[in-house]
Amino acid sequence: MGALVPSTFTYGQVTPGPVAIPGGLPGGTTPAGTSIPGSAQPGTSQQGKAQPGTTQSQQGRAGGVNQNTQQGRTTTGQSTQTNQGQGQGQNQNGTLQSTNDKANELDEKQAQKTNEEVIEEGYEAARTREKLEIRRKLFGSSVFNNPDLASAFQPNINVATPQNYVLGPGDKLNILMYGYTEADFSQSVSPDGTVFLGKLTGLGPVAVSGLTVEQAKIRIRNRLSQKFVGLKSYNGARPNTYLDLTVADLRSIRVSILGEAIRPGTYPVSSLATATNAIYQAGGPNELGSYRKVIVIRGGRVLATLDLYDYLLNGVQRNDVRLQDGDVIRFGTYQSRVEVTGTVKRNNLFELLPGETLDKVLYYAGGFAANAYKNRIKVTRLTDRERKVIDVTADQFANFGLQDGDVVTIEQLLDRFENQVNIEGAVYRPGRYSLDQNPTLRTLIQNAEGLRGDAFTGRIQILRTREDLSVENISLNLADIINGKAEDIVLKREDQVVITSRFSMAESATISIEGEVNQPTGDVLYVSNMTLEDLILKAGGLKEAAAAAQIEVVRRKKDVDITSKTAQLADVFRFQVNRDLTLDSDDSRFFLYPFDQVIVRRSPNYAAQTFARVEGEVIMPGQYPIDRKDIRISDLIRQAGGLSPYAYKEGATLQRPVKESAEQLAQRQKAIDELADVARNTVVQKTELVAGTLEPIGINLAKALANPGSAEDMIVEEGDVLLVPKYLETVRVQGEVLLPTNAKYRPGRTFQDYIAQAGGFTEKSRRRGAYIVYSNGSADRTRRFIIFNIYPRVEPGATITVPLRTATPLTPQQVLNSAIGITGSLLTLITTVLVLTRVGN
Repeated sequence: MGALVPSTFTYGQVTPGPVAIPGGLPGGTTPAGTSIPGSAQPGTSQQGKAQPGTTQSQQGRAGGVNQNTQQGRTTTGQSTQTNQGQGQGQNQNGTLQSTNDKANELDEKQAQKTNEEVIEEGYEAARTREKLEIRRKLFGSSVFNNPDLASAFQPNINVATPQNYVLGPGDKLNILMYGYTEADFSQSVSPDGTVFLGKLTGLGPVAVSGLTVEQAKIRIRNRLSQKFVGLKSYNGARPNTYLDLTVADLRSIRVSILGEAIRPGTYPVSSLATATNAIYQAGGPNELGSYRKVIVIRGGRVLATLDLYDYLLNGVQRNDVRLQDGDVIRFGTYQSRVEVTGTVKRNNLFELLPGETLDKVLYYAGGFAANAYKNRIKVTRLTDRERKVIDVTADQFANFGLQDGDVVTIEQLLDRFENQVNIEGAVYRPGRYSLDQNPTLRTLIQNAEGLRGDAFTGRIQILRTREDLSVENISLNLADIINGKAEDIVLKREDQVVITSRFSMAESATISIEGEVNQPTGDVLYVSNMTLEDLILKAGGLKEAAAAAQIEVVRRKKDVDITSKTAQLADVFRFQVNRDLTLDSDDSRFFLYPFDQVIVRRSPNYAAQTFARVEGEVIMPGQYPIDRKDIRISDLIRQAGGLSPYAYKEGATLQRPVKESAEQLAQRQKAIDELADVARNTVVQKTELVAGTLEPIGINLAKALANPGSAEDMIVEEGDVLLVPKYLETVRVQGEVLLPTNAKYRPGRTFQDYIAQAGGFTEKSRRRGAYIVYSNGSADRTRRFIIFNIYPRVEPGATITVPLRTATPLTPQQVLNSAIGITGSLLTLITTVLVLTRVGN
């Protein structure tokens, strides 16, 4: 059976408040401003009619079926409210419009609330929150006041009907007669409490209401035996016809739940339901209700009294009577409650009966938690004027009576050990130990599996905590205690024994090897009796380039004579190691010391093969070995078979990879950046330098080939790339010209001719800064003589660049002053020449 709703909803002692009932709390108690769907029974139309203790209207139950409920209308100190949702059903009687009009009128009335009403609603909201908090703390509330569990605690109707079940109107009976005569008289008990045995028998109705199943069976069988004699013994003959009576469908009965319940009212329940089943339907007692005294009233008399704690704590359903139609369950108000907090298994509000003591409350709370302080409990009690604290010792628990409002607090154990000692350091099993089994220092060390070999026994420490919680240090000579020269030490609680390792007192010794080995180790941990061969083996052996005859071991000196004039700081030992890592018999007994440094140098006669490339207009371009240290450009051309007929020697370029270190590149880039900052009137093109990139070197291949070995015939290095282009027939003009372009090279044309072919200079051209880059990578700039610009020569493949002038243009006054200055300088120069001419004559 699903969850049942009361047919008529009556309210107990409920204080309204503008707060919505939480999802985990049944909505029987209806604070003001909160509507609870389903709180009215079908068949009762409530339109604009307020329930007692509420200010929220429930509208729109048209035809007794559809519900148009104002949901979530809550006032929280505001003077206006929002009407959310005007209904979710169909209006079957054509009254939807009138319902909406009434809802709008309610909204207008609520918008006209006075300040006093708003304050009152705020008070009611606080009161409601207080009640909800009390319910949360109450022991048992989470079981009974849980809508998700209500349907789980319904009686099981799929069982055989008990023989003591009392029949009533609505029960459907299966009445079967079998044997010599067979008949079926199954039917429901009529409203007047009778069953009709059929027209054929002519026996009429039989009253069964108020009878048990067994009694009804006897009565029906007696009535039928008047027609069917085989149902009874006759003249000593045994019956040959039998009657079976069972209940097919159970009727519903109506039970009223009154008093301090969460949802008081009248509920339809199964006729097999007990008092506990109905209590679940009502949500159990509210914040004022009693769990210890729930009364079942039948016919105006108290039938049974239930103590719900028996059921919650022990699973005993004492006095849980089966309900009958018209029964009343009443929740009275509690008499005494006590709150239990602290280290117990349940922190709740518990209801006490007269005479129950502190040990009973501890039983209700589930007993002490594992970390509880069990010797003393603090009870906070309300007096007529103030509060007071009572300390209750363990021997008083069984006799200490509690009062309403007491708060029982169970504290935790102290976060310390009463018999613990610690040992750490150079023992095999450091850690915590019991003082009871380790009263002395020697016993503690023995139970810690003894000292390790690296233990420093000359001085150990015991850190002892005094009574005032200050810590003192006790230093001992453990060796004397072990040898019996000193008395053993008696330990105290929280003593911490520290035995230092010799290794922790020594500098960490390392050795290293570097140079031409396969796996340079850097600093590695020193181990005793390590030889030079062992270290080389650890480093992966010697490289092919290693100078095996010149391996050095550098050893620091520990006894430097500061008065000596030699000022020697280290000893250097040199060894010759064979490729199989063997030494001479004398040298093989050489052991390394801590902090020795082994250096394996590179053989001076070893050189890895290097190459250079030739590309472009040669007979056989490609990569060629540098087989000599003095191989030059002309030698590289000769290895490549010489130049092709189309080679342009003047445009040949040698490209060389950048081989500077990271520090050198950083310093070079810094100089470029500083130049860019100083030259404010000049645009400095900054180039990011990266090791390994190729940089062009301007060469004169024609002179190098004409005079092999000369200064023009440069020595080739590893990674060099010699580029020999075809004959170039163009000249590139770029920068601040009107039309940057590629012009055909024509012999005899000057720098200005190519500028003119590109449209000439612009207004922003810096003519004095114009320069040319030749195809071989070399460059030349424009020079200035007095007021004249002398431009460089032009060759095939060259690139002419005119930079941008960044300085502010001169004003007419500045131009005039500059012209006057130049004219003065010319006059001075002419005068000087004339004077010198006359003096010479």
